[in-house]
Amino acid sequence: MSVRELVILGTASQVPTRHRNHNGYLLRWDGEGILFDPGEGTQRQMLRAKVAAHDINRICVTHFHGDHSLGLAGVIQRINLDRVPHEITAHYPASGQHFFDRLRYATAYRETVALNQAPVAADGVLAATSSYTLRTHKLSHPVESYGYQLSAPDGRRILPELLARHGIKGPDVGLIQRDGVLRGVTLDEVSEPRRGQRFAFVMDTRLCEGVYALADGCDLLAIESTFLDEDAQLAADHGHLTAGQAARVARDAGVRHLVLTHFSQRYADPADFARQARAAGFEGELTIASDLLRVPLPPRH
Repeated sequence: MSVRELVILGTASQVPTRHRNHNGYLLRWDGEGILFDPGEGTQRQMLRAKVAAHDINRICVTHFHGDHSLGLAGVIQRINLDRVPHEITAHYPASGQHFFDRLRYATAYRETVALNQAPVAADGVLAATSSYTLRTHKLSHPVESYGYQLSAPDGRRILPELLARHGIKGPDVGLIQRDGVLRGVTLDEVSEPRRGQRFAFVMDTRLCEGVYALADGCDLLAIESTFLDEDAQLAADHGHLTAGQAARVARDAGVRHLVLTHFSQRYADPADFARQARAAGFEGELTIASDLLRVPLPPRH
């Protein structure tokens, strides 16, 4: 059975704390693993979360501030140390190529794995597989930053009442699903559209068009909420979101499960983020991220 879940490796912004590691997130998606924003200490958090280097197929970096990228050096060297047998692709802002190069070759080690570099320079599709399409949109931060969205292919849901109306049963159900037509009856006549699951990863940014484009219709949205609403001006000055802003984005975009993360060390009570998200009108499932938490994608409608 395919697994689709977000493994949260770290949730702190800027600096780690006693209870929160630097950022780090692994999305498990049908046998693949996409590692997002590996900050300092990600390699150790992977061990604690039982995530192996072999689980990584892609690395997606939103931007080159340290809390989102300092772990690249260790993760890349671990991938080579463990001789991961498959190719791994890294996506990151093209404007930060020199930072990526420095982190990739921060110290001496033996390269044993093909690491495909695929820098991002514009909005659009980055990859398309049988399981998902990976898209990116530019965000608004003091350094160039991109968010990411994965969407599964759309499908169709078979409706038993329509099958019965057309006298289709038993092995014939599998035949019409495979061939698209059976005795003059098309698959469209016995089914309805079912949109593929959608996940988005939105880190350091002010409110902008890219935030809404990435969040649109997501089943699971992992989004930064560095500040509480009373510090909205501070958030805007530094290129960040508040809990209320992130929640309103999720509300307006029709998000089903909202994960708030990337918290400033200035706040002691995580429950304040939940209260402000609810006060902003978000009524879906809500998670205030903590290290090593696993969040499954909501079941398909």
